[in-house]
Amino acid sequence: MTPWFSDSSYQQPDAYAAGKAECPFLVRAATTVDLHDVAQIITDSFHSPNGFWGWTLPILRLGIYEDLRHRLASAAPHQFCLVAVDTTMGNHSLVGTVELGVRYSDGWTHRSKSFVYLSNLAVHPMYRRQGVASSLLVGCEKLTKEWGFKDIYLHVLENNHNARQLYFKLGYCVNKVEAGFNTFFFKRAPQILLHKHLSVNPESTSLNI
Repeated sequence: MTPWFSDSSYQQPDAYAAGKAECPFLVRAATTVDLHDVAQIITDSFHSPNGFWGWTLPILRLGIYEDLRHRLASAAPHQFCLVAVDTTMGNHSLVGTVELGVRYSDGWTHRSKSFVYLSNLAVHPMYRRQGVASSLLVGCEKLTKEWGFKDIYLHVLENNHNARQLYFKLGYCVNKVEAGFNTFFFKRAPQILLHKHLSVNPESTSLNI
């Protein structure tokens, strides 16, 4: 089944065909109905239930939910959340999510220059390595072009080898390795800022944003 990517309307997203015909995932704009599932997927992806701090997961999930709810209600034109839905089982389960927004330079690019930043890319554990993340990234790149930008940035932990492999495969390159306070004092892996310059394809389908 063909994947779909939605336009900028959160409440009533219009979809259009794109990508490979065999992909079973529908990529669309998130709505308020999706918030609980999105918060759960993000929590499961970035926070471990094991160890002493496992008891805090419900609190973390609630915080993520509230942050998402506020961002979804925002009128900002370049703040967007996409979700991927499994269309093969008939129940349209939500299996992945990603956020995209326009930020302003803090040393990554030229001063006062706005840029597109991707965050919170997360996939349900049962659906990893099945093309969900790739479908979401394609949707983000299409939105970025429709917003009039040619570059997209994101962070990945240096020790997250699977994510790094995916990004490199899709054309992202290392822009900067950031070793901060947490790296030295808490022995945490440094973050890598990745960048991709998007080629212009005149035949690409418009999102009509």
